[in-house]
Amino acid sequence: MDKLPFSVVVEDGRKGDPSVGPVYRNILSEHSFPPVESNLKTTWDVFRSAVEKYPNNRMLGWRELVNNKWGPYVWKTYETVYQEVLHVAYAMRASGLQPGCKIGIYGSNCPQWIVAMEACNAQSLICVPLYDTLGAGAVNFILEHAEVDIAFVQDKKVKQLLDPDCTHTRRLKAIVCFTSMENKEKEMADSIGIKTFSWNDFLDMGSKHPSELQTPEPYDICTIMYTSGTNGDPKGVILTHENTTTNIYGVDLLMEQFEDKMTEDDVYLSFLPLAHILDRVIEEYFFRKGASVGFFHGDINALRDDMMELKPTFLAGVPRVLERIYEGVMEGLEELNPRRRKIFDILYNYKLKWLKAGYKQKYASPFADMLAFRKIKNKLGGRIRLIVSGGAPLSHEVEEFLRVTSCAFVLQAYGLTETSGLATFAFPDQMCLVGTVGSPFVYAELRLEEVPEMGYDPLANPPRGEICIRGKAPFAGYYKNPELTNEVMIDGWFHTGDIGEMLPNGVLKIIDRKKHLIKLSQGEYVALEHLEKLYGITPIIEDIWVYGDSFKQSLVAVVVPSREYAERWAHKNGHKTTFSELCKLTQLQDYVLQELKSTAERNKLRGFQRIKGVIIEAETFEGEKGFLTPTMKKKRERLLDYYKVQIQTPN
Repeated sequence: MDKLPFSVVVEDGRKGDPSVGPVYRNILSEHSFPPVESNLKTTWDVFRSAVEKYPNNRMLGWRELVNNKWGPYVWKTYETVYQEVLHVAYAMRASGLQPGCKIGIYGSNCPQWIVAMEACNAQSLICVPLYDTLGAGAVNFILEHAEVDIAFVQDKKVKQLLDPDCTHTRRLKAIVCFTSMENKEKEMADSIGIKTFSWNDFLDMGSKHPSELQTPEPYDICTIMYTSGTNGDPKGVILTHENTTTNIYGVDLLMEQFEDKMTEDDVYLSFLPLAHILDRVIEEYFFRKGASVGFFHGDINALRDDMMELKPTFLAGVPRVLERIYEGVMEGLEELNPRRRKIFDILYNYKLKWLKAGYKQKYASPFADMLAFRKIKNKLGGRIRLIVSGGAPLSHEVEEFLRVTSCAFVLQAYGLTETSGLATFAFPDQMCLVGTVGSPFVYAELRLEEVPEMGYDPLANPPRGEICIRGKAPFAGYYKNPELTNEVMIDGWFHTGDIGEMLPNGVLKIIDRKKHLIKLSQGEYVALEHLEKLYGITPIIEDIWVYGDSFKQSLVAVVVPSREYAERWAHKNGHKTTFSELCKLTQLQDYVLQELKSTAERNKLRGFQRIKGVIIEAETFEGEKGFLTPTMKKKRERLLDYYKVQIQTPN
């Protein structure tokens, strides 16, 4: 058995089923999975021990609106949050809730979200996040499917919950508002038999009815986290307390391998939905370390303002967020005069050379950092040490650029809700890992399985196939859906649906998606998500959806252009009109097609991979039409249903 730099082979794969490849583990788990700390059995243990160790540390921060302007961050300490959690937990018990009851949480990230979650942990209640980014349809389904008893709701979401179309709201016993409800909303809730509480009223009830906590066991269900997927109804992923704490401790072991350790002084900016596993796991880990979590003020387009105010040390985002940072820097570079741009390029290539030679980030070129790149770091708040990308593959181009210019560690991780968030994790200061998602997580095993219809073979060179995961973190099944559970869990292996390639140095690269492969009429297979990632780097592109029809031979796309680039193009070409009117111009359509063609040529795409027609859309896919999942993945069937009349694929 040969050791690989970042993972080890623990099972050959050639001795058994020829359709599966070797089994890989993290080098920290070569012989067995490390035991988890005995005092870290449940998520309640994580929080309670942090309160004991760091009672006066800043835990949760938020910004308040003062004179129509967002003020500085206001903080609650671990001890203050703990007392609030106890009062909410007591109020839950006083409301008649017993261990195992389901508690919904509906709203944007904020301190109340975390308090409600921790109160669930304290009383062995099951936290059920309600999708803040979907609409009443998904919320309505989850309320009934999960049998939610009480919902904690952000004030601006109460109206959606009480909408007549959200019929299953009627099953709720109570609604607790993050702040307070309007009288009209109280009357609506009362008319259908639902008790209502303001946040302070619920806390007050808890303070008057203290009781003994009913804390959970490791095997108890911690949360049912619904994933929308891209088709059909949401799926309820069952995660136990052991799933969560195993992942938290695994991150501990990983971070010990880094030169820069995480400390209680670290600060995280929370803006990814807490209804999604990535942000939830990160925040739980920050609580484990006694560190601070500051919430964005609710407008993702004004995230930079929050960053400048909070000055976080850690940033996590899906690729689209990091691509926007990249695009913003590139726009600034285009405005430099030729001499300054040339100096930037020289410094960029100089630092990149030393990074590739093995020098650590802070030693690769302090001169270049001081002269050029610290300005980029300052735009991220000035203190960023670590940037992690998850949710989908980040392009090699963007990752390399951020590694050079952000003056921070930049790496990718891979995982799903079904793997409790982490399946693989990359290492900082390793340029050979750019474009990859790293080695298997400490408590996971990984193998590739053959996908013959796509030509992927785990025993070929390079090994390629569907990524399968098993270990201590994968989920306990889909709630009320044993058929789907059995479909994806085979002989203990979770089949992710993602296609990976194992590189010679023992790290994984995501190269495709099993379900989003289409065959064009000439018999060529096309990976749509892969093409969207390539075309998405085109400067004029804000977002893109690529569509192909098996009865046609060419691809078309719906393109949301970058407003800034489109308006710049309009100015140069003498068009004076609104952005929405610009998007109707055939001249802009032709320009976008030309830019997509240039991107295809740079990436040496074959003829059948090139887009031959575009529809220009002024509205982003992130609107209220429900085109995206919370992790920014496209709902392809919904997009097709919406644009099918406009799509006319060339023959």
